[in-house]
Amino acid sequence: MTLPPDYRIRLMQAADYAAISEICRVVYPHDTPYTAEELAAHHAVYPQGQFVAEHAPTGKAVGVHFTLRLRMADYHVDDPWDLLTAHGTFADHDPVGPTLYGADVFVSPEHQHHGLAHALTDATRGLVMAENLWRMVGGSRLPGYGAVADVVPAAEYVREVVDGRRVDPVLSAHLKDGWKVVKPIFGYLQHDQESANWAAVIQWVNPECPPPAEFALG
Repeated sequence: MTLPPDYRIRLMQAADYAAISEICRVVYPHDTPYTAEELAAHHAVYPQGQFVAEHAPTGKAVGVHFTLRLRMADYHVDDPWDLLTAHGTFADHDPVGPTLYGADVFVSPEHQHHGLAHALTDATRGLVMAENLWRMVGGSRLPGYGAVADVVPAAEYVREVVDGRRVDPVLSAHLKDGWKVVKPIFGYLQHDQESANWAAVIQWVNPECPPPAEFALG
């Protein structure tokens, strides 16, 4: 997908911090927005992994994709976002970790539906290729699940979305972008009532890089 001419993808800068915090406040009204100190910490540990969608006419950041490198063998597939990101600090970034972890991606509501999230994801995949990483892993919210959680098991819901028999506002978009579901997990994000606290672990595997020797495909 080609970006409209008014937008470009670039790396995060200190001048973006205030705008990013405000977008976060709007997109995640029930969570504490990223602070300038947290964003500076992300930049300090892995500057090439913090991407911004810029609205060229204003020069403002209007979307982000934050990443860090991890050795996923040190974690469990059911681990929550807080653990995988060291409570949002990215202090657990491993410079030689073979997996790029997509910690967060969001776009200002005023600038959605222009392909920015897709372009940001393409940028992170470019990083996976450039650093010869094996894969990228993330967690997909399931904001459509909360409405049916009382009658549909989470695994069935995710399976129906994967099969195209049901549409979820977030997971369906990830699948369209080429992600594959690993499994549904409970408690990935705290207080995500829309998703009934469920999420799907998703991954994209770099076709140019073999898996680490210690990885058990089972």
